[in-house]
Amino acid sequence: MTEQNFRKEKDSLGELNVPANALYGVQTQRAVENFPISGLRPWRAFIWSMAAIKRAAAVVNFELGLFNDREVDNTKFTAQQLSNAIVQAAAEVMEGKWDSQFVVDPFQAGAGTSHNMNSNEVIANRATQILGGELGKYYVHPNDHVNMAQSTNDTIPTAIRIGALWRVEELLAAAKNLQTALETKAKEFDGVVKSGRTHLQDAVPVRLGQEFGAYAKAVERDAERIRRSADGLRRLGIGGTAVGSGLNAHPEYHSRMVKTLSKMMGMELQTSDNLFESMQSLADAADFSASIRTLALTLIRIANDFRLLSSGPSTGLDEIRLPAVQPGSSIMPGKVNPVLAEMLDQAMFHVIGCDTTVMLAVQAGQLELNVMMPIVAHNLFEMMQVTIGAVNAFADRAVKGVQANKEKAEGWLDKNAIIVTALNPVIGYSQGAALVKEAVANNASIKELALGKAKAGVLKHRDEDRPVKPEEIEEALGDLRKLTDGGIVGGGVGGG
Repeated sequence: MTEQNFRKEKDSLGELNVPANALYGVQTQRAVENFPISGLRPWRAFIWSMAAIKRAAAVVNFELGLFNDREVDNTKFTAQQLSNAIVQAAAEVMEGKWDSQFVVDPFQAGAGTSHNMNSNEVIANRATQILGGELGKYYVHPNDHVNMAQSTNDTIPTAIRIGALWRVEELLAAAKNLQTALETKAKEFDGVVKSGRTHLQDAVPVRLGQEFGAYAKAVERDAERIRRSADGLRRLGIGGTAVGSGLNAHPEYHSRMVKTLSKMMGMELQTSDNLFESMQSLADAADFSASIRTLALTLIRIANDFRLLSSGPSTGLDEIRLPAVQPGSSIMPGKVNPVLAEMLDQAMFHVIGCDTTVMLAVQAGQLELNVMMPIVAHNLFEMMQVTIGAVNAFADRAVKGVQANKEKAEGWLDKNAIIVTALNPVIGYSQGAALVKEAVANNASIKELALGKAKAGVLKHRDEDRPVKPEEIEEALGDLRKLTDGGIVGGGVGGG
């Protein structure tokens, strides 16, 4: 950097050149130089949540009488002016106005001190500008004012919690979007009777609508798990400062901060019943992460079913047709691939990787602090972002446009010898197995084969030596939809 495009700032380690127009300061610059790791930047949720804490702290500390009037460069500022400037600067950060000034790599020093100081310096410098000062003059001090009554050790875990809560409704809305799309298709496909499959082998019939209804219910239940685990994030440890004792924070600071943050953000937040636990443990974050992982597992299963059901079309199952959203091959003309389902698989593999990182980081804390918090924050916010985007894309561009291939689905069912299961109450398991073996060997319809044997009088009742009547075969196998409704459909018992 030339003399014209940098300014000198000083910290406890000495002087360092900082870009002249940067809102961040010397400690952030040291982190930039120390951690040129991934080229990644903090997620918006992490920037927003830290700024929310700083904004609330400026209000609470002023109300508690902890701000003093200050004179800098022969200019006097009241405590009210200092607090107001921090509040305004932090609000601008929350709005996304200064995202470009958050430059510390997610792979950084433990606990998140660098991200905390990045927040403190940006807000302090912007507050200084608001008060008429120049960058680096720090009319508002990053540590003494913006970070008052705080430490990295209680702000970062608090930011993880409220940052996740900030987007949880968006995540749940994405899940609801998919659930609703699947429910709509479940109703639309209710009349399509098809072969069920277990072990990827032929099984008794199901309706395509039943398959899609089950997908919808699975997503709904996963969303309930996410909502339930999110409640654990509402307990805030802000005010624990360095170790949980609350040293350097006013006795009322913790409760006031929770109340102020709740009101400011419209969130239901709670005080911690043990600040030491809130400093030591990231179990609530792990629980929330795991609930998203569970949704990811469900989504992988659904995506893979979509790929199977749409396979072919000429040489596969071809029971559903996915929307053609792009050409499927650079060499094979006319090929269309299940690209949205493939995308969803890849996205959810990534989400599971993020959750694994969170899991490993959560167990890596020692004594009064978990120093792995920066990577917990980054991966938790990333998995939320990826899940929201992937689920909405899959719902909107695949599920909502999927069509049933009724002819192919029912064609496969006609060839399915396992529908003999409906005859179990009439002829028993052994005769049924023999029928299946003969039908498969001769590529014959199980119904026609059973009718022929019944007419010939060679098919016997399960528990008595009397022939099965052809009408009993018709009763069991005449309407295959009945087989999808449960009950006993053969031998004149039960039904429908």
